[in-house]
Amino acid sequence: MTTIEVTGHRQREAWAQKVMPPVEEVRPGLWSIPVPMPQNPLRYVLVYALALPDGLALIDTGWNTDVSWQSLVDGIHATGHDVSDVRHVSITHLHPDHFGLVPRLLEHADPILAMHRNDARHLHHVSDAEIERQIDNAQRDLELHGAPTDVVDTGFREIARLPAGRTMDVELENGDPLNLAGWNVRALWTPGHTAGHLCFVDDDAGIIFTGDHLLPRISPNVSANRFQSHNPLAEYLISLANTEHLPDLEALPSHEYRFRGLADRVTHLLGHHEERLTEITEAVIAAPESTAWEITRSVTWSRPFEQLSVPLSRMALGETNAHLVVLQQRGILTPTEGIPIRWSVSAPASTHPTEENRR
Repeated sequence: MTTIEVTGHRQREAWAQKVMPPVEEVRPGLWSIPVPMPQNPLRYVLVYALALPDGLALIDTGWNTDVSWQSLVDGIHATGHDVSDVRHVSITHLHPDHFGLVPRLLEHADPILAMHRNDARHLHHVSDAEIERQIDNAQRDLELHGAPTDVVDTGFREIARLPAGRTMDVELENGDPLNLAGWNVRALWTPGHTAGHLCFVDDDAGIIFTGDHLLPRISPNVSANRFQSHNPLAEYLISLANTEHLPDLEALPSHEYRFRGLADRVTHLLGHHEERLTEITEAVIAAPESTAWEITRSVTWSRPFEQLSVPLSRMALGETNAHLVVLQQRGILTPTEGIPIRWSVSAPASTHPTEENRR
């Protein structure tokens, strides 16, 4: 069981009551602003606003809906600023609940935009034809993993993109400073949830903005898809191990509530993924030649699989596939070629000495 110290008590209370938490001043000149995510079980994303001598810096922006935009505007007003005061925006990763309001924000302010290069390369202005091509590719991937027709054909979530002619101003690398006056914030590259996921650390303030990398209660979705590296779960496990050695900073996550106890949380998540790898292996042993979709249906989720919405079932499939890639890398499972891909336990290596070994 994870041993963490909850520090965002009002946030946790709001989470338990299924209501929005308040805007809070977490440190002098640092606010958490909850921005709702309509019809999403995560409910809200926590945007962070840092006071600058001439305005505000934001970490993430929120989902692109009217109600989300109004909450962001109201939250910024609660800090004593206006949207036009935003001078800098650092994005933890490319998902729409973190990046989505950037285009609207650019209509009211002209901030410096910063993100890791691995995610920034997906955020050029994308034509409608290109979006259709991406959706076609995603549907083919679902067919490859054995998903049924209704899952393949149902609409996909919003694709994040920048306005025409706009690019990221700064493509961050691991360890890069954000150069925010009055703060000592640096980027910490934590790939896994996305290929360019970043946490942001301010050792002077004793805080780490964890994005979706570390959440107090749930594990982030780590899926194998075309926007990821070939083996995102392996990257995530390495990122977790690296995070474990940080000082005991207060974690300011993008969802749920603030907490302390990074090392214990990391230990729990590493154990969780090893348990899931074992569970998937056992599922394949019990039913050889299973597709990723069949395996996904047979393993344990936070609720019965049949109760998952289509978008959530796709995320579950992506997560299962990421675990399968690790099991293939470890030599435990082997995929077939063809459509759909089927998985079986790898044949044990021959124990007979080879001609080379006899020499």
